Amino acid sequence: MDKRTWIEPVVAGAQLASAFYDTGLLLVVKNYYNQTIQVNSTEAVQQKAISNFYIVYKLVESLTPLVSAYGLAKLGDLKNRKISICVPLAGYLLSRILLLLLILLEWPIEVMYGAAVLHGLTGGFTTYWASVMALGSQGSSESKRSLRLILIEFIYGLAGFVGSIASGHLFVSFSLTYRQGTVLVSLSVALYAFCLVYSLFVLKVPQAGGPSLAVSSMGMDHTDNKLADDATESIIPETRARAPAVASKLIIIMLFVGAIMYDITVTGAMDVLPLFLIKKPLSWGPEYIGYANAAGYMIFITSFVGVFLFSRFLRDTTMIMMGIVSFSVGILIMAFVHQTYLFYIARAVMLFALIPLPTIRSLLSKHVEGSSYGKVFVLLQLSLVIAGAVTAAAYNKIYQKTLDWFSGFCFLLSCGVGFLSLIPISIVACNQHTSSESLEFLTD
Repeated sequence: MDKRTWIEPVVAGAQLASAFYDTGLLLVVKNYYNQTIQVNSTEAVQQKAISNFYIVYKLVESLTPLVSAYGLAKLGDLKNRKISICVPLAGYLLSRILLLLLILLEWPIEVMYGAAVLHGLTGGFTTYWASVMALGSQGSSESKRSLRLILIEFIYGLAGFVGSIASGHLFVSFSLTYRQGTVLVSLSVALYAFCLVYSLFVLKVPQAGGPSLAVSSMGMDHTDNKLADDATESIIPETRARAPAVASKLIIIMLFVGAIMYDITVTGAMDVLPLFLIKKPLSWGPEYIGYANAAGYMIFITSFVGVFLFSRFLRDTTMIMMGIVSFSVGILIMAFVHQTYLFYIARAVMLFALIPLPTIRSLLSKHVEGSSYGKVFVLLQLSLVIAGAVTAAAYNKIYQKTLDWFSGFCFLLSCGVGFLSLIPISIVACNQHTSSESLEFLTD
């Protein structure tokens, strides 16, 4: 493969930059409200102020891509995939520059709402990640697509792990006089600039790995898939063309439903987790917040290893359900975390939590034409974003209401939704099993 088709340098650089930015923003917001809220205010008042900021910030950042995401993805499909990657990266760069200016010029924190608007109108993460997944799918064969997409997620997570470990120390150790976070956010800006330049002048869009074969998505072994494809094409071409098309509609709908429900599970829990960590009894500072984020990114590594090992003998739907159970049980444990070691136990149980979404994307790509990858992936991403925005607002309000009597209630709620998301994936698994049996009967 031509090295110029590798999207990995962009994924690594952008996620390293994002890890720096996320830690920087959280601690800048915390410092801002520590200084502006009355000295005698309780920790709960400060927590609610930070939570309210993130409700508005994430709603704006999540919903503004609705204006431009589909158009950019369609343009990427029709013209050049680089368009739907470079425009969001430019938005990332400009919005991060605004945080740097906020720190240096002591602007009010509300400036970050404008940064969120700018980021969203240029496509945001919705367009960027959908286009990265489309590019990865476009340059891989069906038999290796799940592994290819989880490899991209692995690079994403590894960069996030390194960035999170470093970010807390950079925030504390390097500052310009009293302006903590200057060096951290400057590094984030520099990394986004590198990613944009690489994407514009170095990255080359790969040719599609091959035509999309619907039969191979029926959950059979990859070697058997190839043999079944050859036999089916010569024996029952008309039946082969009709049956998968009918099955695909149900499978696509159920995959969308399963992905949305699982995203609600993860988004709801992860949005309140930083607030949970900086309050008593944990009361973590920058270094420990960095370690916590790094523990989260370890999941990308363990999930990649899981797909690498299990994809040889497990169906995609089985791996998806395994990942859902992994996260749901882990977040159940998180609800009762009161000491540091319990947090890391909960994170360890989540070791396969990343598997579901990239594997769902891989399954989806096997049911659509290669020229529509961008549109389908961005529709999925928009669905996840809308659901995530509503979930984030709802969970933050629930967290505020339950803060005094049981701050882990949101984690219990996520656990319940997670187990419910197994239902649509089970329907997909049963449908694939039935379809594969019918196809084998027809080819005998």
